[in-house]
Amino acid sequence: MPQETATASLVTVTDDTFATIVLAADRPVLVDFWAEWCPPCRMIEKSLAELAQEFGDRMVVAKLNTDENPAATRRYAVMSLPTLLVFRQGEVVASIVGARPKTYLRQALTAQTEG
Repeated sequence: MPQETATASLVTVTDDTFATIVLAADRPVLVDFWAEWCPPCRMIEKSLAELAQEFGDRMVVAKLNTDENPAATRRYAVMSLPTLLVFRQGEVVASIVGARPKTYLRQALTAQTEG
């Protein structure tokens, strides 16, 4: 995916691209661990897309399909979906488990981009 579109939309991450897109990022990255069969995952999908636009170049918002990418799912011990992990400099600095309202997500992400 071209870098210019990655700053303004949801980025798809896989086991193969996780290190490059998430761990080596120069800004915070929110990774949405989700699955097709997960209704709560679909509930927050629109909010995450809107927040990706809103946060623009302050944060990358990425999605990782847990069924297709078991290595990252295991590495970060994701047991419930959706799980949202915020990474900064390759480390998990915040986590949100379960579907949350957009206002809650915005507040949590704002706290991570101001640090």
